[in-house]
Amino acid sequence: MKINVIGTSGSGKSTLAKQIATALSIPCIEMDRLYWRSDWQGTPDDEFQAKLAQALQASPDWVLDGNYNRTRPVKWRDVDVVVWVDYGFTRTLWQAVTRAIKRAWHKHELWPGTGNKESFRRAFFSRESIIIWTIKTWRNNRTRYEADLQNPQYSHIRFVRITRREQVETLIASLKSYS
Repeated sequence: MKINVIGTSGSGKSTLAKQIATALSIPCIEMDRLYWRSDWQGTPDDEFQAKLAQALQASPDWVLDGNYNRTRPVKWRDVDVVVWVDYGFTRTLWQAVTRAIKRAWHKHELWPGTGNKESFRRAFFSRESIIIWTIKTWRNNRTRYEADLQNPQYSHIRFVRITRREQVETLIASLKSYS
């Protein structure tokens, strides 16, 4: 089974992707780990697409954590299920803020080998703020994903929209029986 978990930054997609991967005993691929280089430098698109394609081909089953809409031709070519974590704006923003605070406080490296750590300055007072990014992208992501659900180009994909945490257990049970 090939699953892509999508949602606005702070929605909980990484947590859910890991939970699904553990429940199904399949690898979890974190797109941010493939994308981010040292000193918060992104990977050029052609190289990023190649790294993604290689990661997806490494296992017959996987859970992919991440949006990166420009990667759809690669990530959605063979995907079976797209799980959209669509919590309300207030909840998503709250989760993004609390995550940013925890990351800035603990100073853990986010992706091994990059040295990238969240700081209070970066999270709250810079143009690269994850909080600002969440605010700016929540509505646009929602509009885009709603359109994807209706797009005939993606008719081969089973879309599942999670709007409440209570739906997660049902989702995982259905994925276990689906695989």
